Amino acid sequence: MSENTPRQWLTLPDLATRFDLPIGKVRRLVEERHLIALRIDGVQRVPAEFVEGDGPLGDLRGTIVLLGDNGFSDDEAVDWLLDYEDSLGTSPVAALRAGRKAEVRRVAQALA
Repeated sequence: MSENTPRQWLTLPDLATRFDLPIGKVRRLVEERHLIALRIDGVQRVPAEFVEGDGPLGDLRGTIVLLGDNGFSDDEAVDWLLDYEDSLGTSPVAALRAGRKAEVRRVAQALA
């Protein structure tokens, strides 16, 4: 996604519909760190890049937990995951989507 392309955000009700889950289970995915939801204009929203098919991006949870353990706030973690990372040559979430989990986590660990 180019920097000029507006970021797509999904609300928790959007995710409940997409995942075919009750809203409570979607909230649990956020609580259990499978997803990060930021409050934007008073509504919890998740970046669309954190979702694939009918669930959270598979390798995202471990990276979210690692970032949190390294002192990142949710806002900081989302920014890092979505922004271009020189050492990866792409955004960390794009690298995760490409199957580069170990590399992403090595870079995240080095940020501590």
